[in-house]
Amino acid sequence: MKDKLTIIKVGGAVLNDNKIFKTFLNNFSKIEEKKILVHGGGIIASNYMVRLGIPPKFIKGRRITDEKTLDVAIMTYAGLINKKIVAQLQKLNCNSIGLSGADCNLIRSKKREIKDIDFGLVGDITKVNVNFINNLIKTNIHPVICSLSHDGNGQLLNTNADTIASKFAIELSSIYDVTLKFCFDKGGVLTNQNDSSTIISSININDYESLINQNIITDGMIPKIENCFNALKKGVKNILIGDHDIIKNEKDCTKLTLK
Repeated sequence: MKDKLTIIKVGGAVLNDNKIFKTFLNNFSKIEEKKILVHGGGIIASNYMVRLGIPPKFIKGRRITDEKTLDVAIMTYAGLINKKIVAQLQKLNCNSIGLSGADCNLIRSKKREIKDIDFGLVGDITKVNVNFINNLIKTNIHPVICSLSHDGNGQLLNTNADTIASKFAIELSSIYDVTLKFCFDKGGVLTNQNDSSTIISSININDYESLINQNIITDGMIPKIENCFNALKKGVKNILIGDHDIIKNEKDCTKLTLK
């Protein structure tokens, strides 16, 4: 029987609220099974960009990353956010290590090809260092991974944190019984974005297409859910989307299923 592994991806909206951030990390520290935390921080990065006079640019919910944007992403993701998380987890006696994709060749990627849109210095994952991560979690060290990868030629690349979480979930599902949780500022996927009581309890692939056509699932939620279905198809058995309470409450959230 496989050991259980929980992989949680947390977004910038949670990280940007100090009270919720501390509650989330307290709940994360209490997960008894092996665990990995993957974080973004786009809201925080955008706030610093504005302060520095760099206008954030998005197309269909995806960030355009030029050199200045990447510099801010590196400073905020790998520095400010990552180390704040690790420091708080150490306070909670949750022994953690903060990592970017360049550390120990953790996440290799290639710069996204220019098709209809030039996303700039954005990386599409080619390989993750599963052995290194597995060695850490086997010794009860909990990886905290930020959303940066590298190309092997010295170039860091901005990489979608949902994709990173999904990729590790897929690769580790042959070793562990993996639960993947996406934590953001809503209780789940909502039919009405202004009404927190309208959580959709379960979404399958057919539901997903219908919800896109109804403009219920839009923008950044589209790549998030596409990552979920990709992971389900490749062996991850349990995927949930919800707010910071999702760690201890799996009822009031959205569960993704293939059928």
